[in-house]
Amino acid sequence: MSGPDDKKPIDFIRTIIEQDIERNLNGGRVVTRFPPEPNGMLHIGHAKSICLNFGIAAQYSNARCHLRFDDTNPEKEEMAYIHSIQEDVRWLGFDWGSHLYFASDYFERLYELAEVLIHKGMAYVCSLCAEDMRTYRGTLTQPGQESPYRNRSVAENLAMFRAMRAGEYPDGSHTLRAKISMASPNINMRDPTLYRIRRAHHHQTKDAWCIYPTYDYTHCISDALEGITHSLCTLEFEDHRPLYDWILDQLKEEIGCHPQQIEFSRLELEFTVMSKRILTTLVQQRHVSGWDDPRLPTIAGLRRRGYTPASIRNFCSLIGITKAPNHVEMALLENCLREDLEINAPRAMAVLDPLRVVLENLPEDHLEELIVANHSQSEAFGTRMVPLTREIFIERDDFAENPPKGYKRLVLGGEVRLRHAYVIRCERVTRNPQTQAIETLHCQVDWATMNKAPEGRKVKGVIHWVSAQRHGKAHVHLYDRLFSVPQPTDNKGGGTFLDHINPGSLTVLEDRPVEESLARAQLGEHFQFERLGYFCLDSRDSKPGHLVFNRSVSLRDSWAKGEKKA
Repeated sequence: MSGPDDKKPIDFIRTIIEQDIERNLNGGRVVTRFPPEPNGMLHIGHAKSICLNFGIAAQYSNARCHLRFDDTNPEKEEMAYIHSIQEDVRWLGFDWGSHLYFASDYFERLYELAEVLIHKGMAYVCSLCAEDMRTYRGTLTQPGQESPYRNRSVAENLAMFRAMRAGEYPDGSHTLRAKISMASPNINMRDPTLYRIRRAHHHQTKDAWCIYPTYDYTHCISDALEGITHSLCTLEFEDHRPLYDWILDQLKEEIGCHPQQIEFSRLELEFTVMSKRILTTLVQQRHVSGWDDPRLPTIAGLRRRGYTPASIRNFCSLIGITKAPNHVEMALLENCLREDLEINAPRAMAVLDPLRVVLENLPEDHLEELIVANHSQSEAFGTRMVPLTREIFIERDDFAENPPKGYKRLVLGGEVRLRHAYVIRCERVTRNPQTQAIETLHCQVDWATMNKAPEGRKVKGVIHWVSAQRHGKAHVHLYDRLFSVPQPTDNKGGGTFLDHINPGSLTVLEDRPVEESLARAQLGEHFQFERLGYFCLDSRDSKPGHLVFNRSVSLRDSWAKGEKKA
């Protein structure tokens, strides 16, 4: 056994695995799997499972992780989801090698094993309709009732099951059920459905089947057929574990492998939703622009917003693996991105709410090419040229006529340093004659102050700027949290999660001045816009000559205790 990576925490699952390796259980092998259903795109909760399963495979010798699509519900599955899931796993930094599987690969074997259960008297064909089946199932406090079809003979069950496969019955007319106990306190054990009739075109098997196995029946057998040693899943499957074990116990002679199912808590991230059903609703009702909308917690959305694989992997490591409820503050995820981009994102300047400034002691044709470091902490990022001209733009809120206490930016008669350049002094303002709004600041440059403190004076404020005569233009998307409350699905006061959508979750700014150098930005490339936050070039909307930058995260957390700060 190779010891665990020193950077990997020893959680309870890894503790179990290490004990199994020490006992030479499974011959010292460790085989995990990530088994998504291809009925939607993956989200940050899936990333936790991906990092766990593939991380364990990378951590130990004689270990591997399978990617298996649990494709038993073709009516809701699409090839586009299959492709996107593979892309997401690879983007996060993991690879399954030759171990790519589909549950549909095992459809024939699953059918054969279902016949084995019928021969053993452990499965039967039930003709109850869906409504009656729910009624017969009972409740959490009352036992269920046995189906009137439960005691059909083995011969009759086999004949009917084969007729189901042959397409001789209409959809929904019969099911194959396990024969366990309708009095079980665990509802999942009350003769659960194993097969249902469903005429649906399958993306892998086409129209070869008109009956499809259920997830609970398929999953455990797929694990066993692949030799999975540790089947890791979230806590909602804990009540399904007795059924997982029961099916494999009945088929131990035919399969001979019994994986160990271990449950861990799922990720609940504040100010967003993890339910695939709710995410689908948001997409279908167009509350967002699609599955890759940067406001969604989907991996595609996070990638487009500017999250990095390293930041997500670090986040998944920090939140850990436990059985306790895993309610995590959004600020932790955001801070993981800040820490990554602080080191790895070059700097640039952009102005999002421009106010024109005329530097009056510069000639009309003044052009000074300032050589500026792309990163203040690393020479490896190189330098760029920033043009200083007579007219520049600064942020409108970097000037105040009536400054609040502690204000350290530009005021009438006051001084401030231009980032990477000189100290300037504001002498007067020009106003719009109709609205009296300030349109232009008229300032003087102190020539003796290039990148050094003015002798005998203290200038505390430093502001960013962009040349008004030499700049590029970009659309800027400012994304905020999609929901205005930490737990949008907790509707104790009535209403739905839709009532908590944040109306200010997206602000679109058009044709904002940015440094000329940003015209060379590549899709997905990250920058720190100085004093504004971290941004990336949008991978979907940007085109040559049409820059669109998404704000990935602000420079600091602007939310506290569930309420956005002013």
